[in-house]
Amino acid sequence: MQMLKKIKQGFWIFLTISSAAQAQVSEFELDNGLKLIVKEDHRAPVVVSQVWYKVGSSYEYNGITGISHQLEHMMFKGTENLKPNEFSQIVAANGGNENAFTGRDYTAYFQTLEKDRLHVSFRLEAERMRKLVIDDAELLKEREVVAEERRMRTEDNPQALLREAFNATAFVNSPYHHPVIGWMSDINHYQAQDLRQWYQKWYAPNNATVVVVGDVEPQVVYELAKKYFGPLKAEQTAELKPQIEIEQKGVRHIEIEAPAELPYLMMGWKVPVVKTVAADAAWEPYALEVLAGILDGGNSARFARDLVRGDQIAANIGAGYGLFSRLKDVFLIAGTPVKGKTVADLQQAVMAQIDKLKTELVTQEELNRIKTQVVANAVYERDSVFYQAMQIGMLETVGLDWQLSDAYVDNVQAVTAQQIQQVANNYFINQRLTTAELIPLALDHKKPNVTAGGRHDF
Repeated sequence: MQMLKKIKQGFWIFLTISSAAQAQVSEFELDNGLKLIVKEDHRAPVVVSQVWYKVGSSYEYNGITGISHQLEHMMFKGTENLKPNEFSQIVAANGGNENAFTGRDYTAYFQTLEKDRLHVSFRLEAERMRKLVIDDAELLKEREVVAEERRMRTEDNPQALLREAFNATAFVNSPYHHPVIGWMSDINHYQAQDLRQWYQKWYAPNNATVVVVGDVEPQVVYELAKKYFGPLKAEQTAELKPQIEIEQKGVRHIEIEAPAELPYLMMGWKVPVVKTVAADAAWEPYALEVLAGILDGGNSARFARDLVRGDQIAANIGAGYGLFSRLKDVFLIAGTPVKGKTVADLQQAVMAQIDKLKTELVTQEELNRIKTQVVANAVYERDSVFYQAMQIGMLETVGLDWQLSDAYVDNVQAVTAQQIQQVANNYFINQRLTTAELIPLALDHKKPNVTAGGRHDF
């Protein structure tokens, strides 16, 4: 869920960060198809190097769900020239830190190093891009690691369990139906050959973008990339089928019973994203972004003001929307009712807020305040070298131009009150709505917790 941070610094810091974020970006492409993007940021003698592969859980199919995440784990388990875990040991020995993450639309690997150590990152990443060794015994051990990760983060976490069930209900044939970590049955049955085939298909220079941000010279980085990545051969990757989500005909609702202290509500409406929206409606994702800020943009936003402090219906509640994804996504609202109130009460209060957005224009004063918060948050985050690289890599990997990151502020500033009202009416309708309710069971698993609210239909 996308949350907005409260920016306490003064306006002069906002300007300093904004100007610091404006840096030279250079793009290169090697003969084997690898794309290199270099952004100069000379404020500190460090460099962030990230390798982004166009593969994630939305590329998977039934039977191998979660395999992209499992492969991410195996990428640290040895290559033709590196022993298991030696990759991380070398990075640490060079004073750096490293990690990786898998999402629905990408898998990324990154290191932060002193600027003169960039060659260490390139040498190691080039090695495991084409020379990974997937050992049967190592896979069996790492399967157990992933299975335990799933148990801890999802199956023993009531809200995460509800979110997983929510996605599986909201999306029928879109690959966003599957959890990134995969279904447990699939995790338990990966074979080494499954991982080898997945690796061979997707881990290739022509399916990768290398992003480097820091105290570097672009031409020097390009020469390093040619030295280490240039000799790698391209691969014939698979062509993805469209997998367009079927039309929803009405409200979908799911209830999950699990040991928990409090009930929990999730409401999500299918909405377009920048990648999927029609050209003549390119403003819509940014209007939805501002709308999220109106509802959940800090202590003065409507949810905090009206539902938490005012009517005291919600103990906590948030709204989020990720406008940069490969496929259509959902605008999500989630929260917990206060003691003495039910999930049905909270749903009604949320719908009253949505109806208000549909019938009443947001005032210019409120619109200006939310825009300032949204924009300040975006610019403040760009002060991080890592975040700058992540924005570039994420946009490129989902099929968008990285320069959309620079256009974000202007697109948000251009949103009008009328556009916010229009997207509220267009998308916050029953034919796009999925709701999920966590019904808490007593922590001894024996009897229901009486604080749980009942279902509320719209």
